[in-house]
Amino acid sequence: MPVKLPKTLPAFNELEKENVFVMADDRATKQDIRPLKVVILNLMPAKEVTETQLLRMIANSPLQVEITLLRTTSYEPTNTSAAHLSSFYKTFGEVQHERFDGLIITGAPVERFDFTDVKYWDELTTIFGWADLNVFSTLYICWAAQAGLYYHHNIPKHSMPRKVSGIFEHTVASKTNPLLRGFDDRFRAPHSRHTEIRREDILKCRDLDVLAESDEAGVYLVANKNLRHVYVTGHGEYDADTLHLEYVRDRDKGLGVDMPQNYYVNDKVGDIPAVSWRSHAMLLINNWLNYCVYQQTPYDYII
Repeated sequence: MPVKLPKTLPAFNELEKENVFVMADDRATKQDIRPLKVVILNLMPAKEVTETQLLRMIANSPLQVEITLLRTTSYEPTNTSAAHLSSFYKTFGEVQHERFDGLIITGAPVERFDFTDVKYWDELTTIFGWADLNVFSTLYICWAAQAGLYYHHNIPKHSMPRKVSGIFEHTVASKTNPLLRGFDDRFRAPHSRHTEIRREDILKCRDLDVLAESDEAGVYLVANKNLRHVYVTGHGEYDADTLHLEYVRDRDKGLGVDMPQNYYVNDKVGDIPAVSWRSHAMLLINNWLNYCVYQQTPYDYII
């Protein structure tokens, strides 16, 4: 089944060219089913790129999914046109009286700030609290995972001496958890961050399980026991060239970042590798939609 999108959203045409199953409103309304309602709080600078990456994965689900795109009001994005934001995004004030089956919160390039110094921190924590009452399951990505763990469990993030950037191998730590059904015992995934959450801090919280981790990159997947909160510290949604674009951007700014690990072919900058992480990323988003959202949410949204 498709993801339901407005035809005018740039991601619609991009995904249709890739033969990804997307559906416009006029066709979706003819199907006698209730689509899952998923809201995406997009905190990434290049919002159109992130939209396409996430929607590509969601559209691979057998479920019909209706997407609402959400932006902050306490911080005005500068890398996305005002016309795009006004056409396709809503503010929290516009959706706060609605209920959703799922919420996805993206990463953001603010990890070097203390949480409370982030301009939209108060707005974000308001959304966290709202989601506890109005959303069945929330998927937190990268910095959002760190922010969510801090907000819900007071787990700190720690600065790292060098940026963790590259493609890393991970080990499944819980083969029976529904989020990891169908996973190989070992899988690859991208990371791109300057801070980390530590295993020993997570294990102090009895409500949390570490589900997958990497010897090189650390904890990757964490969830609470009822799967209402799922935290992913990496970026399974990334395109083949995303790490390259980030590296060149930071290098040209003189930030002294290292070349992404286990990424470029023969470690030659610009020699983009074949994608080796997409299947696990697709499976994770499908398992989240199925086991954490679809199997839990009732038809009438009563939580």
